[in-house]
Amino acid sequence: MSSRTNVTAKRLMDACELLLCEAHALEELTARRIAIQAQATPSAIAYHFGSQEELITAVAERVYRRLNTERLSLLQKAVDRRAPNPPDIDEVIAALVGPSIRWATDPTSSYPVLSHFTSMAHSHRDGAPHYRRIIEDVEHHRAFIPQLKRIAPWLDEVDIGWRLNCALGIRSQVTRSRQRTEVLTNHQMDLDNPDLVIARIVEVIAPMFRRVS
Repeated sequence: MSSRTNVTAKRLMDACELLLCEAHALEELTARRIAIQAQATPSAIAYHFGSQEELITAVAERVYRRLNTERLSLLQKAVDRRAPNPPDIDEVIAALVGPSIRWATDPTSSYPVLSHFTSMAHSHRDGAPHYRRIIEDVEHHRAFIPQLKRIAPWLDEVDIGWRLNCALGIRSQVTRSRQRTEVLTNHQMDLDNPDLVIARIVEVIAPMFRRVS
């Protein structure tokens, strides 16, 4: 692929990401709007990506990589801080859930891209491969298992995997169901304060990895 082709593809991805972050609904995004923003033609989307859906998937994958890079960087810092001893459980859980919480509460982040992609994927129950490669990718989550095993050696990998999945479910409920969270907490929590939200989530999840006396 020529450098000029690469530049056009990147412009299309950048334009799509920007417009997804601005859109209130996925229906607002059109090939024409993306092309105008990217200073390209609508046919360029099909040429470089195959379809608008594939373009959105490529953009979501790129954003997801950035989110996971941040997550794994925080995990490594937690490991390094206590080395050679096991990392602190609170820091590990904060590394797991923190980036998503911070992105979800930051109006300048690209979190809307992931929200729109999730909505698009859920509306297609046929399980298209270009959705599955993101939705079913758990390798970045599996990176937490060895450290959680060091913290809680009395748990086997099934127990740790189950608890990890439950932890991710808690995070997802908080990030995707803000109205429900507000109602259930009687509007007494400042959900725009990521440090507070992360601390409260850690408070709930961490005991799952502590030995019951």
